[in-house]
Amino acid sequence: MEHKSLTLESVQLKLADSETGARKFSGYASVFGGIDSYGDTILPGAYSATIENRARPIAMRWNHFGPVIGKWTVVREDEKGLYVEGELTPGHSTAEDAYALLKHGAINGMSIGYYPVKAEPNEHGGSDLHEIKLVEISIVETPADLAAQVDNVKSVIENADSYKQIERLLRDAGGFSRSEAQMLVSRVKSLAQSESEAKPTEVISGLFQHNKL
Repeated sequence: MEHKSLTLESVQLKLADSETGARKFSGYASVFGGIDSYGDTILPGAYSATIENRARPIAMRWNHFGPVIGKWTVVREDEKGLYVEGELTPGHSTAEDAYALLKHGAINGMSIGYYPVKAEPNEHGGSDLHEIKLVEISIVETPADLAAQVDNVKSVIENADSYKQIERLLRDAGGFSRSEAQMLVSRVKSLAQSESEAKPTEVISGLFQHNKL
């Protein structure tokens, strides 16, 4: 799965407390026409099919592989991009923390998790994305959150000799929560089984390098 992130300045995030106590917000999770750091451009119409033909709701997650922290009440494509309205779950500890950070301006925006369905190479070294399969939309600490942690993750697990140790190092030295570390290690186990000669550290490096998280 690949990721695209927008800062708070780009998403034009708006926050509001509802009468039921839900923490509401709205903004753009993706905009059309720009060229990101990968050279990719998302084109108008890229989200229409994935929004209309869904077998399950679009998840709202914390940092892509963290817990579900709320629900999207509106997801639609307009002339600017992918407009969303959401509610953070009242009483959910991570959701409450996320809302406090959003309100304080301490975290940097939203990011989509997706698979490209129809894409073609462009002159910028990336792809023009004509159709996207949207999996989830996350509230993230920083744009390109996972990529920013590559060197840190690789360094703290370099000498790990078991999955249990990798999980502990991810939590203690890598800054991951318990659930984030467990989910990452679970993904590594699954991929390592299909690549029997690969070491866990090599699999993790490959996940980050190819944006498969």
